[in-house]
Amino acid sequence: MLRVKEIAKGKGLNIADVAKRMGIQAPALSRIINGSNTTTETLQKIASALEVEIVDLFESSRKNEFTCPNCGTRLTVTKL
Repeated sequence: MLRVKEIAKGKGLNIADVAKRMGIQAPALSRIINGSNTTTETLQKIASALEVEIVDLFESSRKNEFTCPNCGTRLTVTKL
């Protein structure tokens, strides 16, 4: 799952802002974010629009964080 919404929000942007920077319509970007197949070229355009590296678009691989494969909720595991 791509982190576009999370990154955009952190930069004070919404999906329409990112889409405009890319030169595409917001619904097209929403389809990409929600799992539509895309190309590395498009991923690079998204990363450029957000001013991040392409790898930053993907979920973190931190040991204490994971994303539920069923609902997409980001979870953090802590010791008691």
